[in-house]
Amino acid sequence: MLSRKGIIPEDYLLTRLAEDVLQPKFKAKPGKARFVAKNGTCNVAHTNIREQGRFLQDVFTTLVDLKWLHTIIIFTMSFLCSWLLFGMIWWLVAFAHGDLDQRGDDFVPCVTDIHSFSSAFLFSIEVQVTIGFGGRMITEECVSAIIILIVQNIVGLVINAIMLGCIFMKTAQAHRRAETLIFSKHAVISVRNNKLCFMIRIGDLRKSMIISATVRMQVVRRTTTEEGEVVPLDQIDIHMDNPVGTNGVFLVSPLIICHVIDKDSPLYNLSAFDLQHEDIEVIVVLEGVVETTGITTQARTSYVAEEILWGQRFVPTVSEEDGMYAVDYSKFGNTIKVPTPCCSAKKLDAAGGIAQFKLNEGVTLRASVRRKRFNHPRHKQPKQ
Repeated sequence: MLSRKGIIPEDYLLTRLAEDVLQPKFKAKPGKARFVAKNGTCNVAHTNIREQGRFLQDVFTTLVDLKWLHTIIIFTMSFLCSWLLFGMIWWLVAFAHGDLDQRGDDFVPCVTDIHSFSSAFLFSIEVQVTIGFGGRMITEECVSAIIILIVQNIVGLVINAIMLGCIFMKTAQAHRRAETLIFSKHAVISVRNNKLCFMIRIGDLRKSMIISATVRMQVVRRTTTEEGEVVPLDQIDIHMDNPVGTNGVFLVSPLIICHVIDKDSPLYNLSAFDLQHEDIEVIVVLEGVVETTGITTQARTSYVAEEILWGQRFVPTVSEEDGMYAVDYSKFGNTIKVPTPCCSAKKLDAAGGIAQFKLNEGVTLRASVRRKRFNHPRHKQPKQ
């Protein structure tokens, strides 16, 4: 159960995704496949794998990666097969020793009260799960029976360790914690501290913190090298300007993660018009250690060109109420329009930066106003 239940409207998705329902829905370009989906799954299909035996070399990880239905089937069949196998062995021991025949009171069987395969199967279950109802028991008459008893106990412990460990790892997988780590539906580009910036918003819905949380960004695009080699998925790291000034973030309340578009940025040459026609995808990865379990978790999402809003910024979500800070998650994905140059960061730097660009715009505007006033009929000089 979420610790902040009731704050999130029902119209919002709680699967690493928060969006403003009033904003229009954007769809990716037809025929364009995303490298990472909005919910964090990687849209990559592995085909023509010839060495399938490599998966069997790591059986435990293979079992953990299976679907729950397959895991439960394997869990059930592993116990049933072991019970049936040792049930057959106990029946053969009894058959070889003559325990199935009716003998006198002085006859000592290997295992008491085994008269058929059904009783041998029941004794196999009692041995492996250590139930011991008291009707059937092993005697010191047969050394082979003692050895089989030891072997079955060891096999039963190994099966229990593997299957219970597999189920525990599936229930405590890291991506379960990532379901409450949310990203804004859209990314924005606007001016911040006189610099053109690419920004997203991240948040955590639980009160238990993510320790040593870090955020990484990559741009995935199709590039061509100088030699003419086409790289269909070129992954380019971009520098992050995190709010706390270091690589880690203190994710107690929603944070705006900012990337300054400078000369080292792959977005340096993009303008507002270019972004609409650019085949680009920005991947965001949030990693950290779960405070309660100590397991490292990772949440991912991506933004294609249609999901990057130029000239907008996020509205504040944190307010102070009754001596404490309150977070309004209904505003998590809300944005407002702000004055932003439509040209690229490269053109802004060529013009002398945002401040010089604003100054030039202001001078041009004032000159045009003065020119209009001079040409107005009321300001015309009377004819001599």
